[in-house]
Amino acid sequence: MNLQILCAQNSCVQTTCVQASFKFGCKLILSAFSTCLSLVAVTNNDPNNTADPCLADNVCFALYTAANALMRAYRPLLERYELTYPQYLVMQSLWLQDRVSLTQISKSTRLDMGTLTPIVKRLEAKGFLQRLADESDERKKVIVLTEAGYKLKLEALALKQTLLDKVNMSDEQVESLRTLCLSLTSELTQELKKK
Repeated sequence: MNLQILCAQNSCVQTTCVQASFKFGCKLILSAFSTCLSLVAVTNNDPNNTADPCLADNVCFALYTAANALMRAYRPLLERYELTYPQYLVMQSLWLQDRVSLTQISKSTRLDMGTLTPIVKRLEAKGFLQRLADESDERKKVIVLTEAGYKLKLEALALKQTLLDKVNMSDEQVESLRTLCLSLTSELTQELKKK
């Protein structure tokens, strides 16, 4: 994938959302990218263009600013429960599939085990989840949501809907962004593994 060509076609706006698998995150990020990169497609291929290059010409800058916008949007919920965004990702993973191993959460969140273990311990201390013995093999642990963990999901969904209502994107745009983000993540991850 050649990101310069994608930028020239004004689709870099849709390719720079890393790990944005949830609808709101993609909507917010695409909105921020559109704001940051609205002139890039027009200026990149125009040989008569005399406009000075700017930070918004960089995909990495657009990603950085969009990620910051996403964190600010989620801050009210996160602060209310004293959660970090990685802790919130773990909760989202459990809302999608409860009673899973730490390894399964690691795969779904793409957080390594060294990072994930303290996050799970903190969430357990806050009462959002429990680590229990697996019924099929007592030597293994499964991560299970508590009642407080389920309650947090309901509040998060309400906040997410409020924020979604403020962003104007079609479902097709959201799905396109999500797909391209996951593709970009996969390609960059494979490239890094080669080195």
